[in-house]
Amino acid sequence: MNVKVQKLENNMVELEIEVDSQKFEEGMQSAYIKNRKKFSVPGFRKGRVPRKIVEKYYGEAVLYEDAINIICPEAYDEAVKENGIEPVDRPEIDIKQIGSGENLIFTARVTVKPEVQLGQYKGIEVNKIEYNVTDEDVEQELKKMQDKNSRLITVEDRPVQSGDIAVIDFEGFVDGKAFEGGKGTNYNLEIGSGQFIPGFEEQLIGKNAGEEVEVHVTFPEEYHAAELAGKPAVFKVKISQIKVKELPEIDDEFAKDVSEFDTIDQLKEDIRKKLTEEREHRAKHELENSIIEKVVEGAVTDIPEVMIENQIQNMLRDFDMRLRGQGLDLQKYMEYTGSDINTFKEQFKEQAEKQVKTSLVLEAISKAEEIEVSDEEVEKELARLAENYKMDVEKMKNILRPEDIQSIKNDLIISKTVDMLVENAKVA
Repeated sequence: MNVKVQKLENNMVELEIEVDSQKFEEGMQSAYIKNRKKFSVPGFRKGRVPRKIVEKYYGEAVLYEDAINIICPEAYDEAVKENGIEPVDRPEIDIKQIGSGENLIFTARVTVKPEVQLGQYKGIEVNKIEYNVTDEDVEQELKKMQDKNSRLITVEDRPVQSGDIAVIDFEGFVDGKAFEGGKGTNYNLEIGSGQFIPGFEEQLIGKNAGEEVEVHVTFPEEYHAAELAGKPAVFKVKISQIKVKELPEIDDEFAKDVSEFDTIDQLKEDIRKKLTEEREHRAKHELENSIIEKVVEGAVTDIPEVMIENQIQNMLRDFDMRLRGQGLDLQKYMEYTGSDINTFKEQFKEQAEKQVKTSLVLEAISKAEEIEVSDEEVEKELARLAENYKMDVEKMKNILRPEDIQSIKNDLIISKTVDMLVENAKVA
């Protein structure tokens, strides 16, 4: 196989690939075997027509499309690998020469990863980031635990007050008509929490259990359901119960009930330790990001539009998966917000371009610094992943494809590259 490579403008490359006639013949034979049951020729049983007769009756070109689909992908992949080309999109194939006894010649035009002109990436000056844990932080966490372990006690001798839990049945109407999603029964509404439309909760204060109330509100202009945004609404509400939270005392008994510790001081110390670890991780992450941002700003590259589009598609898929975890999907979300896919793409474009450039720059640095990972490092990462997924490491290896292993290697290389940038930064 012969390959000629020509660099074009806008990060495009054209490969002229010549496949020898023997390989082309093998492809034609495979195409014939694949399709022989489809051919009907007078005097022959269907599926039993010899290839020479098929080509004479239908013309040799009848097998070309399948032969090309069999030969070209393999030849293209081999050409790309041999010439160190890194495509970022599917190639555009154009057949230049084809025929029995001849070499198959085709061109493949494809967008490739752009070259990156690195700026300064060692000795980057950044400010130190610290997040200290205070006594107030520990107390706040304790209060969250206290609230989580509270009990709801029914109140019968007074009306609703701010901070109470009002158990309500409700139905909302706009222009005299009930609207979708505006009805609920036995709903626990904490008065003052801001869970409902502004003005709703305040109108329940002073009302008693058993009362029926008409609550008049106006939906916010930026409300997620476009058909309700800015419109006045009336909710018919029945207060069935009034409840208050009974908070447990924060003492040694509380510590025993909510943790593995015997005293409140031990629990506080554990909370402080966990908060410290979380904030150290946050500080480390933010320091890395600040260094990476400066390094990326100093680099120059011409990013192909297809790379940005691919990243946008990845971001949309991730967003859709997060929505599905909340019982929605992207289509329903767009309907509720009155947006469309083009609006979403435009919103994601700047972030997508930034992410693509960051990946390209870090990859270029890893190559410039010849950063690699050992087999032992890969094995250690596989063991960590297996533990996270609660799987046997050998079973995980059998599940992973070669490209999955390569992706893990690439992630480790980038991680080591970031570590190198941090080690060489000037942190003041």
